[in-house]
Amino acid sequence: MSDTQDIVRRPKQERSQATYELLLNVAGELLAEVGIDRISTNLICARAGLTPPALYRYFDDKYAVLEALGRRLMARQNAALEQWIARHAPGGLAALRGNIEELLRETAAVTASEPGAVWILRALHASPRLVHVRVESHRYVTDRLTDAYAAHLPDIDRDELWQRLRLSVEMGFAVDEMLTEETSLSADAAFRYAAHTLRGDLPRAPRE
Repeated sequence: MSDTQDIVRRPKQERSQATYELLLNVAGELLAEVGIDRISTNLICARAGLTPPALYRYFDDKYAVLEALGRRLMARQNAALEQWIARHAPGGLAALRGNIEELLRETAAVTASEPGAVWILRALHASPRLVHVRVESHRYVTDRLTDAYAAHLPDIDRDELWQRLRLSVEMGFAVDEMLTEETSLSADAAFRYAAHTLRGDLPRAPRE
């Protein structure tokens, strides 16, 4: 279990939820403008038009804000994954493998829509206090894909399947993160090449 409960206190009342989301939206915008080192709780409060005590009701420090931003981004990416699995898992392994490019594109679209996404991802890599957010999310994605694939592969060892998919998940997210910074490669080409590679690495039905 992470220490999220100690540093982030999610509100339950509707008005408090609105304030919480405002703080996160402002923090994402500021993160895109000033980066990880320069962002502060005081800057967030000033931009949001709130006093520091209002922020400290929900967050202990700026790293708690960054963690909440990371968790929100990961949750939105995971929601896209759940929708993708619901669409394609009934079609079997061929449908899952054949629509990897769609999943990569939809995940990237979620990332692109998130304020400050580039810097959120950098923070999740750079700060020891935040790495667990990314790892937990990627493990969740691996668990869900393992469930989807294992339903059509009754004879495969689940642990082996999970490990293969865990590597594929990391590669897929790496493409998304690369496209936030790399301008010399088109997104279409990146998604197409990555999907081709991942299809080759993922398990097939015995008769394929």
